[in-house]
Amino acid sequence: MADWDAWIGRKESCSDRIDPGALGRWLAMLDRDAPADGTVPQGYNWCLGLPGAPTARLGPDGHPLRDDSAQSFLPPVPLPRRMWASSTLQFLNPLRTGEAVTRTSRILSVVEKTGGSGRLVFVEIGHETCGENGLAVRDTQSIVYRDAAAADTPLSPPPPGAATFDPAGWDAHRVITPTEALLFRYSALTFNSHRIHYDLPYAQGVERYRGLVVHGPLTASLLLDLARRQLGDNALARFAFRGHSPAICGEAMRLLMRGTGTTFELAAFAADGRQVMAASATRKD
Repeated sequence: MADWDAWIGRKESCSDRIDPGALGRWLAMLDRDAPADGTVPQGYNWCLGLPGAPTARLGPDGHPLRDDSAQSFLPPVPLPRRMWASSTLQFLNPLRTGEAVTRTSRILSVVEKTGGSGRLVFVEIGHETCGENGLAVRDTQSIVYRDAAAADTPLSPPPPGAATFDPAGWDAHRVITPTEALLFRYSALTFNSHRIHYDLPYAQGVERYRGLVVHGPLTASLLLDLARRQLGDNALARFAFRGHSPAICGEAMRLLMRGTGTTFELAAFAADGRQVMAASATRKD
């Protein structure tokens, strides 16, 4: 196993400003209105302070190259397939339109494992988004890297089964079918050029997905929007999600929420009951 200790603590910072036009396009992507008080909706932090890698430094998958150069923030993990596995967010101060922000990111850990699916490397990153009133959002993100898929690897996830999902027992239930246009808009707003979200031959032939993959943070943003519909804007103190299975573009996805008081469970399921994402949230006091 590689020695990744030299990468622990590596840091980068990016400055930004919450542009009303860009925020308006994010709201349009979600088919929703802006908060009446001028604050920024929770989840928009994933559009702020993004590193701007030159196109010449993108790898075969569309992500920035990972190497030993000073231009590389992430460690040079040699495994080609990458997935945003989970995030835990703390919402400390609402951001406001027009505000100057800085996002500082640090490598917290790099852990290598070997399991039934082969070699895996988990990289944990701490992101802190600060506005004019101090720290606004803390996001602890886990990225997992995997071996290349063999050419004869079955496409995943499996085709939808005949079962149907029963939303009984959930307090809120919304069905949405992610389209190519939705994926394109989210990729553009987050400056994400990972090819699994727009290049179908690559997604199927190289990474062996059954179709275009819905971004994990896009599914999480849709769950945050479901919480907003139930509780109002900027109501959460904490939100955590973990991906279970890829959501596929063009296939219905069920968004669900239940709970009372301050603690809530959220989830996303495919139409046949396959779980896509599990999430939890805590409401502000």
